[in-house]
Amino acid sequence: MHIPSNLTEFLYWVKERTEKLWSVDDENCPKGFYGAKWQGLSEEQIDQVEKKYKISFIPEHKEFLKILHAIDKKEIVEYEYDGELITEERDFFYNWLADEKEVEEIIKGSYNWMKHDVNEKSQVWLNSWGIKSASLEKRIEVFEEWFSHVPALLPLTGLRYIVSDENLKWKPIISMGSSDIIVMGWDFRTYLLNEIGNHLNIHIEVFDEEDQMFYPQLIDEVKYIFDDNFKYDETKDIPYLKERILYWSCGWRSFGLNYYSENASIHPIVKTYIAEEEK
Repeated sequence: MHIPSNLTEFLYWVKERTEKLWSVDDENCPKGFYGAKWQGLSEEQIDQVEKKYKISFIPEHKEFLKILHAIDKKEIVEYEYDGELITEERDFFYNWLADEKEVEEIIKGSYNWMKHDVNEKSQVWLNSWGIKSASLEKRIEVFEEWFSHVPALLPLTGLRYIVSDENLKWKPIISMGSSDIIVMGWDFRTYLLNEIGNHLNIHIEVFDEEDQMFYPQLIDEVKYIFDDNFKYDETKDIPYLKERILYWSCGWRSFGLNYYSENASIHPIVKTYIAEEEK
């Protein structure tokens, strides 16, 4: 398999590969996707969206919107709750033309969720914020000053956001859940392989002797892409938000770091956290 490294070629590769999978109504086609097609946006539509929401898409995001953007179907999600099987329809990727309410809510969500972390029950308080005030009003004031410097976070699907800062060397996509934030990929290629791998046929079935079962395993080419994309690089930065991501150890891998790293150039913030953990 050859997975293109050029973004435009890669996005067309995703389009062709997913639509081929969705064209056959069998067990390999996820529920709700049979016959699905991607709906790209025109330059004019992208301009209209930017004006409507008062936002700016970086070039890589525009390329994604032109070729993929959203599909013309809803994903069907099934799960069990209190012994009952629940079936829901969800957006696969947000449609900027049709999902106005969802898009507006998710844009505000990144602010609201992080703001919630400064209340009296939260354990999240960044070193750069100084001494934690007993006053909730003061804590929110500190948070809002900090958040005003965080690059724009624009939604893709679910709780996934692209960091919309054209000046960054890398173009990271993050996942925000509760108080944890992680990087899903430092570019669109890695992110999409990570996010929709089940729609791209990039796994092989490997037999586990102990369990006597077959399990899906990523092909070597994709493993290499992931390993290369998440290895440590001092140029990987997300202004202000980086400190927030590194607050929990689960975020360290986003920057190619881990608790036991022997890398001499490990980020100072992580060194601080490790020192605090060892006290």
